[in-house]
Amino acid sequence: MTHDYEALGLVAGLEIHQQLDTETKLFCNCPTERREPEESVRSFTRYLHPTKSELGELDEAALEESRVDREFEYLAFDSTCLIEEDDEPPGRLDSEAFETTLEIANLMDCTVVDEAHVMRKIVVDGSNTSGFQRSTLVATDGEIETDDGPVGIADMLLEEESAARIEEREDGVTYGLDRLGIPLVEIGTEPDIRTPKQAREAAERIGMLLRSTGKVKRGLGTIRQDVNVSIEEGARVEMKGVQSLDDIDDLVANEVDRQIELLDIAEELRESDAEIAEPSDVTGIFEDTESGVIAGAESVFAVRLEGFDGLVGREIQPDRRLGTELSDHAKRHGAGGIFHTDELPAYGVTESEVEALRAAVDAESGDAVALVADDTEIAEGAIEAVADRARTAIEGVPEETRGANEDGTSRYLRPLPGAARMYPETDVPPVEPDLSGIETPDLLTERVERYRDELGLDAGLAEQVAYGRYMPAFEAAVERGIDPTTAATTLESTLTELRRDDVSVETLTDETILSVLELVEDGDLAQEGIGPVLTELADNPSLSAEEAIEAAGLSGVDRETVRETVVEVIERNETQVQEEGMGAFSALMGECMGALRGKADGEVVSELLREEIGKR
Repeated sequence: MTHDYEALGLVAGLEIHQQLDTETKLFCNCPTERREPEESVRSFTRYLHPTKSELGELDEAALEESRVDREFEYLAFDSTCLIEEDDEPPGRLDSEAFETTLEIANLMDCTVVDEAHVMRKIVVDGSNTSGFQRSTLVATDGEIETDDGPVGIADMLLEEESAARIEEREDGVTYGLDRLGIPLVEIGTEPDIRTPKQAREAAERIGMLLRSTGKVKRGLGTIRQDVNVSIEEGARVEMKGVQSLDDIDDLVANEVDRQIELLDIAEELRESDAEIAEPSDVTGIFEDTESGVIAGAESVFAVRLEGFDGLVGREIQPDRRLGTELSDHAKRHGAGGIFHTDELPAYGVTESEVEALRAAVDAESGDAVALVADDTEIAEGAIEAVADRARTAIEGVPEETRGANEDGTSRYLRPLPGAARMYPETDVPPVEPDLSGIETPDLLTERVERYRDELGLDAGLAEQVAYGRYMPAFEAAVERGIDPTTAATTLESTLTELRRDDVSVETLTDETILSVLELVEDGDLAQEGIGPVLTELADNPSLSAEEAIEAAGLSGVDRETVRETVVEVIERNETQVQEEGMGAFSALMGECMGALRGKADGEVVSELLREEIGKR
């Protein structure tokens, strides 16, 4: 659906969360590498509850989260420590992470604070063992450019990453401590974005600036985007956890559609004097039901939604209805979802049971009925949550935090957090920023030009390297005098081919790759041997590059041995050489390289092959 976003009063802003590629975590000396759950050495459990702020207030979002009684299990590793477990006070703020954040602030023309203070932000969803996240304001008042005008940078914070959610269980959640504490920069824009397209462009621009430092982690889950959206008659909604830039414009557009539909529904409900009745126990109606879900439940609670008939099933986003919104709230209280009369009879519920249900709650023709079937305590809490959400549907669009779905839609998570969730961290001293040694790195767009104009890479390869995850390794290779084209081709083509062949290239460090490229530059390894040697090193990380050459059977051969191989190939293809002359070169070159198996440099082979063909 196409809208006039200016007429609707669309206002949007972004929060970008990017992990930094530092040696250690933000408040301890543990490494920032991720681990597999099966590598954990032990586990422990916790229950978390919200605490009051310095002003004695409780944050509404944290309070709602705490109403869901869940046990949190944490997996500890030999690479994590007592600080992640909240059994030891945090250390000082990591200097490498802080300096990288200052670099990013320079790139976005931000004003750096005079003194950086660590704060505690209440989080009781289990993702932090302490019940709060440590967060530090570093800079404010920056700006980036987009085609549709500038977008202000409101604030830039340095935070600790949360624990990784591994498994959702019926009674709780399992988290891994390997991710907890990785330095994370959070960048919040001003609400200057006016179209879905501009939202995506702003996110892409910020992402490019972050990668320009060469000091951010790459890969799935290392960057997340949150999007704040509202329209003039609607409300501010925060959508969290956007993994892909490709989804941002769809997410904003779908949220606009959702708010428009909710406003239309609210107008219809007010015109019909809609009201929400008190929930009631209707378990007896379903004693002999054939519905598997209801039959297996301890209790069934229902609520009459006066004036809602036909509206609960109305679509407000692709494949999501008002009933889906009500169901999201029921799920937050432990239920599997809801049934409602806009979709019944169905799912084993008969027509006669629907009639009995409507009679039991005094529903008239213009009313809808929603019901929850579950354990008594869960069903009762869930139906109250459904009733509360239905009441807000009469008012319009509720302010809330929502989770981004992969299809560009969103789901309810919790109320919007307030200022009551922040209070000072007394265990970590403040830091005075020192900007004297902070350099502003080249932008990726500038690197593309430099790689092309100064290093001789073609435009496509230059862009691949500049925007790729191996850009820092390429810069290091050039500094060491390695041929730029050889380095770029290895990092962007050879490694990709090896990955497709199921070689574990993730085990190859930048230093390992550079050591192989240095051997090529020194003439100790032919370019054609780079792939086989890297394969050996990926399979056997303890080997040196020289040992990998031996293991791959690629110890160099002298010039005369190469000539002997070339002559043998020519003699096997004597007829072709006589008929085609130098036209046979390409085919014979491939056969020679195959026979030498990367033991000789291609230029030497080419030179000798042309020479021997010429003799005939």
